[in-house]
Amino acid sequence: MNKDKKNAKLAKLDYEVITYNEVKNLSLLKINLHTGRHHQIRVQLSNFGHSIFGDQKYGTRGQGKQIALWAYELIIKHPITKEEIVFKDLPENNGTWCILKGINI
Repeated sequence: MNKDKKNAKLAKLDYEVITYNEVKNLSLLKINLHTGRHHQIRVQLSNFGHSIFGDQKYGTRGQGKQIALWAYELIIKHPITKEEIVFKDLPENNGTWCILKGINI
């Protein structure tokens, strides 16, 4: 958090590099959000110098392509039963997402 910026708020995440494709210069990351700020993942990765492929707002790589940001797993608590509900899904293994080939997630 930049304490010099007025109204700055804490934005925290951690990440793990799952795989890296040297030919395409693409990394597949597992990201865990600790806070939920607007565009948090996009801003933080761009600030690290590793913007998301296809990000027209915060990046320069993959102009004109769909942003390569995917919520693989979402866990929420049911509002009444308080039971954890888990949703999992992967993008189709083509285009930018071909980096997923051979990866067991």
